[in-house]
Amino acid sequence: MIAIIDYGMGNIHSVQKALEHFGAKTVVTNNPKDIETSDKAILPGVGAFDDAMSELKKQKLIAALNKHIRQKKTFLGICLGMQLLLQNSEEANKSDGLGILEGEVRRFLDRKGFAVPHMGWNQLKIKNKNCPLLKDTPDNSYVYFCHSYYPQPKDKNIIAAVTDYGVDFTSILWQDNIYGVQFHPEKSQQTGLKILENFVNLC
Repeated sequence: MIAIIDYGMGNIHSVQKALEHFGAKTVVTNNPKDIETSDKAILPGVGAFDDAMSELKKQKLIAALNKHIRQKKTFLGICLGMQLLLQNSEEANKSDGLGILEGEVRRFLDRKGFAVPHMGWNQLKIKNKNCPLLKDTPDNSYVYFCHSYYPQPKDKNIIAAVTDYGVDFTSILWQDNIYGVQFHPEKSQQTGLKILENFVNLC
């Protein structure tokens, strides 16, 4: 069972539909027990960092998330859901992140020719071909982004792919049972669907 965490800030049903297309059993939930007992969990995210952390706290989901990950169960953060894994964000005024991974979330600098937010199709430059999410995904594949901030992990070894937008930013993270994607796989057509299929097939 894959728990898709519904805390009011994610593109929940598009993700669920894509997973079920590949035969996954899913539950959309904000019940901590569902997260603790699921085989895998996905934390989507659209919106502001402070608001997301506030909702996770209000709905008492943080302990369940931490327990799921500590038990070495498979976890995927999508867009803001990945950023929340880190310690802090330049976007946040009052909230720290979950602190599951060391690092911070940075805002794109204003550069000529690079509008903020970064919206639209861009390429994955694969750094770790062994990342299970990237199985049968060619280098330089296009995926769909919509964000003004990006994760900057302290440990560069967990960066599985980067994307160039005036700076090479981390677009896929992988550490043990923890995965994160800065783009929206559910909106990324063939490449995004392949990545979600790979997630479904993870042991």
